[in-house]
Amino acid sequence: MPFASIPQAEPVTRRDKRVIAAIGAVIVAVLAGVGIWAAAAPGSYGASSNGCITVNLPSTMGGSLVHACGGKAARLCADAYAGTGLAPRLFRPQCRLAGIAAPAGATATAP
Repeated sequence: MPFASIPQAEPVTRRDKRVIAAIGAVIVAVLAGVGIWAAAAPGSYGASSNGCITVNLPSTMGGSLVHACGGKAARLCADAYAGTGLAPRLFRPQCRLAGIAAPAGATATAP
């Protein structure tokens, strides 16, 4: 047994209070900094534009982010304009934002 009896509690000193306040202030400052950083730099993908698409799809583990540019984005958009279901419906608006139109002769269903 480390202690045969419980030791007496000691009162909190001014120094202890200052250390606790300083640690609390550091924690608040770090959380505020993380919050500001998250708001100012939300991510590297950003919104769909200039031939690049970014689509957030629902999946079994919550969500899946699909990001593609150039030829890959054009192929994904061509499949989306030709397909039906949830994924093509989510892709089509992002394809339009990226400036990727439906292939000639394709009939895009309503979004």
